[in-house]
Amino acid sequence: MVYVDDDIMGFDLEAALLDISDERREQALRFKHELGRRQCVLAYLLLKRALREEYGITGNPVFAYGEHGKPMLVNHPDIHFNLSHCREAVTCVVSDRPVGIDVEGVGSYRESLVRYAMNEREQHAILAAENPALAFTRLWTMKEAHLKLTGEGLGHALPTVLDETAYNYETVVAPDGRYVWTVAYAF
Repeated sequence: MVYVDDDIMGFDLEAALLDISDERREQALRFKHELGRRQCVLAYLLLKRALREEYGITGNPVFAYGEHGKPMLVNHPDIHFNLSHCREAVTCVVSDRPVGIDVEGVGSYRESLVRYAMNEREQHAILAAENPALAFTRLWTMKEAHLKLTGEGLGHALPTVLDETAYNYETVVAPDGRYVWTVAYAF
């Protein structure tokens, strides 16, 4: 199940800081700017909500981290989750199978980044699209969600990363078109 919140400034940060784990509070307070703190806290609050609504789990989740830094729930290894945020929104996904999520704002893109991250077919699709920035953002979120699912990180060869035969990608454009999020699930 996916949870999305694009009202990043619409909650009481000070009260929320008291309602999260010490570990997450320390992580949030390390951010230099308020936006980063808010994104960090809101992502955790979305996870708490998802765990409560989907699994009946209350309390503050505690994380352990995999080989490449992918977080997992200490007391619930059977529940998979992933968090993501951008300037426009914060997302959380929980599932009973491995999952990754990415959210990105739709904006301009650099041609050099398209050449670096996309294969020829993807480059052509972006350039031929009615809205190339949106097409780029859709593909970028698919790739990042995939890498977050597998735990590989952005060091992987981006042009070859998508595999629609082994993974399912669900992409959603926000109703106002400001951001895109993609969830990647293993079949």
